[in-house]
Amino acid sequence: MTNDVAERALPAPDALRPWIDGIEIGAVVGSNSDSDGGESREPFTRVPDTATKVVVRVDENGHRDMLVVGPRTRATYHTSKRLASCVQVRLGPGTARPLLGVAAVELVGRVVRLGDLPGSSARQLAGELRWLEGEDAVGRLMEVLPGRLAADDGAGRSRREVLRAAVEALSTDVERVPSQVRELAARLAVSERQLRNLFAEGVGVSPKHFARIGRVRHVLAHAGTTGWAELAASTGYYDQSHMTADFRTLMGVPPRSFFTGRLPVAQPCQSLGRV
Repeated sequence: MTNDVAERALPAPDALRPWIDGIEIGAVVGSNSDSDGGESREPFTRVPDTATKVVVRVDENGHRDMLVVGPRTRATYHTSKRLASCVQVRLGPGTARPLLGVAAVELVGRVVRLGDLPGSSARQLAGELRWLEGEDAVGRLMEVLPGRLAADDGAGRSRREVLRAAVEALSTDVERVPSQVRELAARLAVSERQLRNLFAEGVGVSPKHFARIGRVRHVLAHAGTTGWAELAASTGYYDQSHMTADFRTLMGVPPRSFFTGRLPVAQPCQSLGRV
């Protein structure tokens, strides 16, 4: 028997902007066993993602974890059971250091316990979130985060403003393609090296790789509604072959193969594995 998952995506409350990009709440309803009485194991894909996330998860035995999930530079494929419930908070660019005490680049490809991060801020946050569930956790974040993050100095705020402007310019959406890194650095009056350092500290990946991940995620979202050549052009690729090569590098297979045998994309309550 397959688990049913009740999920909700919540916009970041005004009090948490621009520190939080979004919040997802999930809970499993139904059995964790298959028809033969064993554990249900469902294949799924974790697509590349530039966000750092704080996750409060509860497994089917009531065990609770507070985790930090770093950016993923490439897709991974898994077979695993779902969790009982979770709250996933997507941190905004530049939030990792003031909230968690580490640069985002130190978290790339990692899943670590929140309380295991160095410094008192992460351990205190883990203690505050430990016994909260669902929207209770969201409410607690609204109470504790603004005061902590507002204490960041003026230089830190200035760097985050530049970083967020760069993130916006390098993001892919249906109305425009991302800027070129060299042109963007000149427009923001910083060197390309400074821009790379800002992204390493506040996002975890380089500006170029951030844009690549955004384009591939755009292809994942819009394939099937647009022809391949048109999709490549609208997403900012030189041509369809460039899109295919980039997709294969980040997803492990070319677009046609991926969509022919497509696995479900991981949801917030999909198991993150052991830490």
